Amino acid sequence: MELLWFYVAIILAISDILHTQLMWKVLNNFYIILGGLIQQTTKTTWQTWLAHEIMEAGFHFVVVSIVFLNPVVGILAALIHFVIDVTHTILIRNMGELEHRALHFVCESLFFILIYGL
Repeated sequence: MELLWFYVAIILAISDILHTQLMWKVLNNFYIILGGLIQQTTKTTWQTWLAHEIMEAGFHFVVVSIVFLNPVVGILAALIHFVIDVTHTILIRNMGELEHRALHFVCESLFFILIYGL
């Protein structure tokens, strides 16, 4: 139980890489069509992007919940990942892939340390 925070942060990082690879390399055409459909149903680019982030959080919820067999951990993981994505997109415009992954891992680790590590 002492290292649960670390395991959740690692699985969430793997889930993020899996999401990127799956959506942009395997299901690329579907993902683009889905994005177009979402864009047609929303009024602004902001709403389209927010819908994307919510669906990505749902993906992380499913993956983390299955790995840990615990939907509470899945909800927490999806929530913190969503908050970090929204925050860094608004506050930090230019971020490379390595910096993006590092930011997520550090913030998610700290979040789960506060919950499971203390």
